[in-house]
Amino acid sequence: MKRERVAKLFMAYGLALGIAFCPAVRLDAQAVEAFATVEGTVLSGTTSELLLLSTKEGRMEIKLDSNTDASACKVLLPGREISVSVAHGPDEYLHAVKISSEKKTPGATLDTSSSATIIGTISEKTREDILFVNTAQGEMEIKLDPTTNMGECSVLVAGQTYSITCVRGSDAYMHALSISDGITSGASAFASNISPAPAAAVTAQTMSVTGTVSERTKETLLYLSTDGGEMQIVIDANTDARAGMVITPGRKLTVSFYHGSDEYLHAASITGVKDSGVAEIDTSSTSTVTGTVGSKSTEDLLYLKTPQGEMELKLDTVKSVSNCKVITSGRKLSVTCARGSDAYMHAVDITGA
Repeated sequence: MKRERVAKLFMAYGLALGIAFCPAVRLDAQAVEAFATVEGTVLSGTTSELLLLSTKEGRMEIKLDSNTDASACKVLLPGREISVSVAHGPDEYLHAVKISSEKKTPGATLDTSSSATIIGTISEKTREDILFVNTAQGEMEIKLDPTTNMGECSVLVAGQTYSITCVRGSDAYMHALSISDGITSGASAFASNISPAPAAAVTAQTMSVTGTVSERTKETLLYLSTDGGEMQIVIDANTDARAGMVITPGRKLTVSFYHGSDEYLHAASITGVKDSGVAEIDTSSTSTVTGTVGSKSTEDLLYLKTPQGEMELKLDTVKSVSNCKVITSGRKLSVTCARGSDAYMHAVDITGA
């Protein structure tokens, strides 16, 4: 009898793997009672509907649906080790009944006295407990803790956009307090609709390069110092610079580029490195100043030279940018700003003068 039970168990597990490798039949189905549990590592390409799992026996595809219990593990990012109980579905897929993962103890103290809410897309670079989030102002690194509240988030996967409320930790990282699906009204400080948006989508094949902005850079021509030498890349109406607007000398950027019909390289997108703020902004009282951009400006802090002296304006709450694609050293700007609880002035609206 014991041998028969063992044989049946192996037959069931083998059948699970066989079904996992069958061609996909895209029909909505609900999972039934679990018959096996598999362990593995989440693979890139996982979505909120389909889990790609690397196991000792090979690659599995497991459907996620409304009946999947992900309350014990909503983080389905590449590299995450998880356990999944599975059931057969009438669409020839395996369906996840329950997902679980070992929780880790947080190693930092969080300052919950002030917080910031950002909107961003989870990058494929994200691994285990560090979220790489692409926002309108640049890429952020946010730590994910076992205490992160994900009650309003179905599952967390790369390539999707989330609203993340975060605070500063004693380890100098921003930590996620809560994560929810989509865009919420409380996340306007990091809204992804900062103008100007690209005039048209780039359909040409692109490549990416990381380098440092050279002093010769102009508003329409980026000189980028890379390991392979200095590159000249045109910035035009189709360039998406919303994630890397500040291109002053010494700034580190990642540029997606393509060959244009004019034999120049053209920037499809520009991404900078940005920290996040945790200050509360008093937008009930604003002021507008005009000046020229200082060369020390970064994605976080705009140095604006005005007739009254140099101002330092934080760029963590910018709502709109108009009449300029990028911000370069010497560019004349008109900036509407407001006082923050951190004693800094924060830029709210930026207009090329």
